[in-house]
Amino acid sequence: MPRTLDPDQTPDVQQAPGAEAAPPGDAPHRDEAQTAATFDVWSVAGRFQQLVYSPSGAIEGLLIDTDGIPTQFVVDPHDAPTTGLLAVLASGQPLVLEGIDAGPSKKGGSPHTVYTLERLVSVDGRPPEAAPPHASVSGTVVRLNHARHGAPNGVLLDNGDFVHTRPDGFETLGLKVGDTLEAEGPARPLATGGGRVIEAHRANGHALAPRH
Repeated sequence: MPRTLDPDQTPDVQQAPGAEAAPPGDAPHRDEAQTAATFDVWSVAGRFQQLVYSPSGAIEGLLIDTDGIPTQFVVDPHDAPTTGLLAVLASGQPLVLEGIDAGPSKKGGSPHTVYTLERLVSVDGRPPEAAPPHASVSGTVVRLNHARHGAPNGVLLDNGDFVHTRPDGFETLGLKVGDTLEAEGPARPLATGGGRVIEAHRANGHALAPRH
């Protein structure tokens, strides 16, 4: 039965039908409004099927197959550490996830169960490896990117990564198609998948102002 949790208590982790129990872990972080709510955290095992995207193309969840039954987990598309973990999953990988039943939606019913993801417990039977906060990339410029006001603000490399330099950084680097670029900075998955966004703090030996 659900119960009300005190802020310092760990939520109950229950085993969903057909799922393997997840090993105990740290309590998921919650804001003050959530700690007084009544909820159950369920552990669900299955195989990764596909990512779920928002209308703007951001990762906002995933579908898994649990004994032939599709199960959906939703995430905050702005939660870069979590979406980074999901972006590298491969079809068919065995997963264990913890989540809270999202319940009925005001927008209509769902043909399958939907959970709000609390934690990705394991991938291939092992704890997931967090995406590095910073990354280095090297590649050839295949296309320029432009800000909304038209100024070049970065480049797409031949490996699929987008390096964001901002217009002032692009002017410093003087890049053109065919140039080689080495850059480093915070990384997150592209909304369309298949590559990363690198917020360049350093590129081709030049220190670039970080984004504020």
